[in-house]
Amino acid sequence: MLTGSQFHRWVYAYHRCRMRWCPSSVLHLLRCVRLRPCIKRGRSRLPVWMREMWAYMSVVVRSLYFNSLTDSDVVFDSVFEPVFWTVDYVTRWFGTVFVCLVVILVSSIVLIAYIVLLPLVLNTYSPAWIVWHVCYGHWNLVMIAFHYYKATNTSPGYPPTEKSDMPFVAVCKKCIMPKPARTHHCGICNRCILKMDHHCPWLNNCVGHFNQRYFFSFCLFLTLGCVYCVISGRNLFLDAYNALETNYQTPAPPYTFRDRMIHKSIIYMWVLTSTVGVALGALTIWHAVLISRGETSIERHINSKETQRLAKRGRVYKNPYHYGRLNNWKVFLGVEKRSHWLTRVLLPSGHTPHSDGLTWDFFPVKKDLMPV
Repeated sequence: MLTGSQFHRWVYAYHRCRMRWCPSSVLHLLRCVRLRPCIKRGRSRLPVWMREMWAYMSVVVRSLYFNSLTDSDVVFDSVFEPVFWTVDYVTRWFGTVFVCLVVILVSSIVLIAYIVLLPLVLNTYSPAWIVWHVCYGHWNLVMIAFHYYKATNTSPGYPPTEKSDMPFVAVCKKCIMPKPARTHHCGICNRCILKMDHHCPWLNNCVGHFNQRYFFSFCLFLTLGCVYCVISGRNLFLDAYNALETNYQTPAPPYTFRDRMIHKSIIYMWVLTSTVGVALGALTIWHAVLISRGETSIERHINSKETQRLAKRGRVYKNPYHYGRLNNWKVFLGVEKRSHWLTRVLLPSGHTPHSDGLTWDFFPVKKDLMPV
């Protein structure tokens, strides 16, 4: 058991040891803890050992939640940690449901196109328009199916878990493993992802270095498919809507059950594709802007904060992974020669991206090294 003088000497020594890295707020806290028993000594009836124990426990408890790096972001993350955990848990377990929902919705549009629209096209359109619709529709469908399958089944890329000589810029606080540049931790996958963009519940997979091209291509071609259905089916939608609209002044036309189902299917297809086209089109444009800037969704947030921080110091932040808009697209799509615009962009291709996701030095000089 420490005596009163020994305890005060211990607190003073602790105070001297922490002076070189403790902020002034902690020094003031220690002074208050040390002086408060002395101020109330004359009027307190508690034994000395209880006052000393209370002072010691106060220092211990306050040291548990004090951190010189604490700011509004840390407090916000701590308060909403249960919410984040719940969202991650739900997203992790409902990922399969979201994938099934995508497959069901896309399959329903394809069935309507084959059962309802294709007979109308063959009976009413000219041969040139029939060739156009059949060729474009099947090409678009193949591109959607291929890139969605690859995006869901391709690993986004993970840093090695064994000891290696790879360069790293930080250590993950949750994995306790080295993190290469552009690597971030995914709370849903519960591991670090190379060049992580985000976790997509509609893929039930993270979007990272090795499947980001598949994800963007899927969004792009699905948007084009929705626009194609909206434009080509506009007149059919208006006819079907007018046919189902009730008019009390004239008797309803004698539509059969099959006719009513065809009209409702056309309305369902047009409403679904127009809604998805607007929402997914906005997402596709946003990712296209990010690709043009050479950054991911996470890096966009980090770069904006870094830009603001350096602007206050009169300096300009430059993204080290921005090689120019055209070169960014070439790197992202894997275009190395002119023929690749056809074989790797307009046709299904399973080629791997540039670099291994651990190092990013294939464009040391920001100039057009790919004369495509």
